Amino acid sequence: MRLALFDLDHTLLDGDSDQLWCDFLIDKGLLDKAIFSAKNEAMAHDYKSGAVDVQAFCEFYIGTLTRHSPADWEALRQEFLSVWVAPRLCAGGKAQIKAHQAQGDRVVMTTATNRFITELTAKHLGVKDLIATEAEIQKGLFTGKTAGVLNMREGKVTRLKAWCKEQALNWTELETWGYSDSINDLPLLEVVTHATVTQGDVKLRAEAAKRGWPQIEWF
Repeated sequence: MRLALFDLDHTLLDGDSDQLWCDFLIDKGLLDKAIFSAKNEAMAHDYKSGAVDVQAFCEFYIGTLTRHSPADWEALRQEFLSVWVAPRLCAGGKAQIKAHQAQGDRVVMTTATNRFITELTAKHLGVKDLIATEAEIQKGLFTGKTAGVLNMREGKVTRLKAWCKEQALNWTELETWGYSDSINDLPLLEVVTHATVTQGDVKLRAEAAKRGWPQIEWF
């Protein structure tokens, strides 16, 4: 078995799903621009630099779903995909997914953004396997908290290996490819067989240069 692991934001998507979701809700009048816009920008800045607090980052965005059910959000989630996400998915990334699938590789999207926001994107890309941060639901409503191990930094490796075990895949026997733009994904890129940096941030580009990893631009 061969696995191809794709980050989503700034890798397959020209933008960040979490940040775009906030902008989308502000545009719809569902979030207060005066409160959320500056916080959204600050979170995005700290994420890119690798300095953001993982728990605070994930809960800030999951918090936008609070006190509503998945069904309450469904129409907006569909609109978000079609209007804000799909047009930003890069052709190069989509072609790379198809190339791996044509070779019989199992493609997995692995993202720090929560599953509720990203699962439609995975389906749109024809990717059946998604590992994402999980949002807690109690009594049918989002609580604004996360559930389980966050799929970010070292958590991506933890979640990936747990997923492999669930799928009856022996991690040590797999040939793996990893694609990401962010220094936050350095732990993931360190454990795959073939690491590729896509639209890399400054810190990850420096690491790639030291390690001899290929660097490509899809948009």
